[in-house]
Amino acid sequence: MAGKMRIKSFDFEVGRKIAGKYKIIEKLGSGWEGEVYKIEELHTQIVRAAKFFFPHRNLKNKESNKYAKKLHKLSNCPLVIQYHSLEHIQFKGYKISCLISEFVEGEILSEFIKHQKNKRLDLYSGLQLLHNLVTGLEDMHRFGEYHGDLHSDNIIVKRYGLGFQLKLLDMYDWKDGKVLNRMEDLVNSIKIFVETIGGKKQYSKLPKEIKEICLGLRKDLILQKFKTASQLRGYIENINWN
Repeated sequence: MAGKMRIKSFDFEVGRKIAGKYKIIEKLGSGWEGEVYKIEELHTQIVRAAKFFFPHRNLKNKESNKYAKKLHKLSNCPLVIQYHSLEHIQFKGYKISCLISEFVEGEILSEFIKHQKNKRLDLYSGLQLLHNLVTGLEDMHRFGEYHGDLHSDNIIVKRYGLGFQLKLLDMYDWKDGKVLNRMEDLVNSIKIFVETIGGKKQYSKLPKEIKEICLGLRKDLILQKFKTASQLRGYIENINWN
């Protein structure tokens, strides 16, 4: 890669053919590792999602291979997007890895919250979302895995029945201990919960039962009370409302 400029954006045009199998429909977003597009499978017209990795973030295809294996390992976890295949294309002299996965209908959680009344969920809806999220994390953690960068811009949400259907985006694989990263997932799930119900501005108005979950968003207190996602889920299910 010496002498070549780093790719900062692919900017694929709508209608462009990819790997002779797919057609670009629209760009969905971008991040540190690459860009994500909504695509259509040419022969079946099935809609998929495609993540294109920037080559300088994916040396020797290590990140794309790692990501594909992680999605495959967690294929039975409800929070995880279903992996389909890993393709390669040529782009401006680079070999680009492209991870094909299911396309999930819904809205990024941070945007979803903005569209709610008073730009927040009511308390019980927020608690239901937290329960859905923590139950899904419990599944991931049982497989010895973690998300690694959990926040409201990395969650797709769709109302489903009385609750929510959630899917996670952009999981990361850090070099430090998996136990520590699972703890970070747990703490971040509570931070997301507080964000969905109005953030710090509403915190003083929360009932005691909810504050006993949030614990002032202090990481040390949260991890002292909840050692695992399973413990947090159990606590939510057994809240004694006064």
